[in-house]
Amino acid sequence: MRSRLIALLASSQSHLVSSFLTPALKGRVAISSSSSTSLKSSSMKELAEKVLANPKFPPEWPFSPADFERTDESDDSIFYDQPRLVYHIDDYAVRALTQYYSRNLEDGEDVLDICSSWVSHYPEEFKGGNVVGLGMNDYELSQNKQLSSYVVKDLNKDPTFPFEDESFDKVTCVVSVDYLNQPLEIFKEINRVLRPEGECIISMSNRCFPTKAFRIWLQTNDLEHIFIVGSFFHYAGGFDPPSCEDISPNPGRSDPLFIVKAAKKRGD
Repeated sequence: MRSRLIALLASSQSHLVSSFLTPALKGRVAISSSSSTSLKSSSMKELAEKVLANPKFPPEWPFSPADFERTDESDDSIFYDQPRLVYHIDDYAVRALTQYYSRNLEDGEDVLDICSSWVSHYPEEFKGGNVVGLGMNDYELSQNKQLSSYVVKDLNKDPTFPFEDESFDKVTCVVSVDYLNQPLEIFKEINRVLRPEGECIISMSNRCFPTKAFRIWLQTNDLEHIFIVGSFFHYAGGFDPPSCEDISPNPGRSDPLFIVKAAKKRGD
């Protein structure tokens, strides 16, 4: 997969690539000689938000099944059986995400939180309509006071959502996209359950359970992760072009936090 990812990145942002390719990827693509100088003056935020500015995706899905294999392929229900009532990003990143949601969730909206747990990080004052959690641990979901209801389901066994078409205004997923081993099917389902112009908000950091994260995620860096998740929206179809926002609260001193989002295209 890495050679295919190289081609994706190189064809999309050749002036950007030399700065964010992982060491094993460098040297396999031709990069303009002026790129290093121009990127030294660029901040991480600028780089992150340019990754999806002008992507040139190949015509077909470039990933292989091996890219989504995991070190631990045992039943996920075993791994997630023990409740974990902890944050999976630090407090600064949690606050940054909640502040982001305060600007991007509107009262009355119906929201689906996939890979949900005991907290969705929505603002306390958010008054959603039908707010549904879809996750792996019953006890964790039962402790989430922001949910109207919840469903326990392993999306790695069956990636279909148990909801009607066009049921939600927003879909959120907090630092968990790297655990979904059938992302194309999942993103198609996200599109199906969103209403026209509804938005999917994927938040990502650099923390994970490495034995359960899919292979290509562990082999790539933060900026490449943005490109990979942007490609999931693209290949699923039915979305407007994805974009990235870097909302990292204290770059270099706390957990990084990136939002990759896209809206469902308007109906005819």
